[in-house]
Amino acid sequence: MNIQNRYYYLLGTIVAIGISAYLFIFPNFETAEFDTEVIENISKGVTTTVVGNENKEEINEEVAGSENIDIENENPDTVNKFLVNSTAEKDIENFTVYLLIGSDERSENSSKSRGYVDGERADVIILGLVNEITSEKHLISIPRDVLISNPCTKEVTRINATYSKNSCGNKAENLAASIKVLTGININHFASFNFEGFEKIIDSFNGVEICVDQTQREGFSFELQKGCQTVSGATALNWVVSRNTEVLVGEKVVDTSGNDKSEWMKMEGVSDLSRNERQQYIILQLLNGVRDFKSLNELNQFINALEDAFIIDENLTINKAVNLLWGFRGEDINSIKQHSLPVENYVLADGRQVLIMTENFSKFATSIGILEN
Repeated sequence: MNIQNRYYYLLGTIVAIGISAYLFIFPNFETAEFDTEVIENISKGVTTTVVGNENKEEINEEVAGSENIDIENENPDTVNKFLVNSTAEKDIENFTVYLLIGSDERSENSSKSRGYVDGERADVIILGLVNEITSEKHLISIPRDVLISNPCTKEVTRINATYSKNSCGNKAENLAASIKVLTGININHFASFNFEGFEKIIDSFNGVEICVDQTQREGFSFELQKGCQTVSGATALNWVVSRNTEVLVGEKVVDTSGNDKSEWMKMEGVSDLSRNERQQYIILQLLNGVRDFKSLNELNQFINALEDAFIIDENLTINKAVNLLWGFRGEDINSIKQHSLPVENYVLADGRQVLIMTENFSKFATSIGILEN
């Protein structure tokens, strides 16, 4: 083999290695359209038309309809409070905003303790805001049961029900438009995952540490001991979404057959708001875990695990996502400010429980330093 042929052979080998590395290291994320113009039109009540269905999303006009609220049957004082506070008074600018959506869609591979349900709602709605001037970072949880006026259908509904594809836009676009109306925040990018994806993300980190000040459980779905422990994705999921958490009274008692004879009581204050706190806790724990990646092999395993766990918007490239995550290696996680919306419980005339805003988001954003006076 002459020198020239050897160079060609070497070049071909390098190219092959490069292609292989790209295929194995950089995943082929599923993407969805996320048109900011469409979102703006929906938020303003301008009906748009969705052409095609490249992402195989079923158009489901009935999802939001099944959650609609007949506001005429409600207390006029509550209606007035809702109408005043459910539409932001000002737009919020100078932030790059990421929307994280966790849907309650479940497959046969999802945690069995959560059961299987038809349809899909936005069970987790979290905004990540990065100030473009100061680099200050915020996490804002939006409870799924907050009442809003759907900008597409004009019906009053829970905000999680607007995560549905219809004649106005796709699922993420409709939800982003509802958030824009409620908060005045323009969303730049989104990423969504379902229950199974959540478990995979946790397991890709070899679990996540959860620290609690009381031993607690929910049935047979999870049990956490007082203190800190590293748990699997399934356990973390069950803890995050738990609505019927119990706490241990006194000491743990187990009989000779291994049966738990301890006394347990329902944990006070468990609600969608406490679920939001747990969601933010897990996100911060995962971001904190990014700094533990020290080798290409670890990064490779992590990225491969994410490949089929997320759907991202078509404008959020792999490089942007990786750079965003990598940037948290030097971040003091405690410096990220955490917020939940100012809401209160309300029982509808038909007995359903929802949440209504107690303060317009623009005033709330001013009080937490996101919006200037």
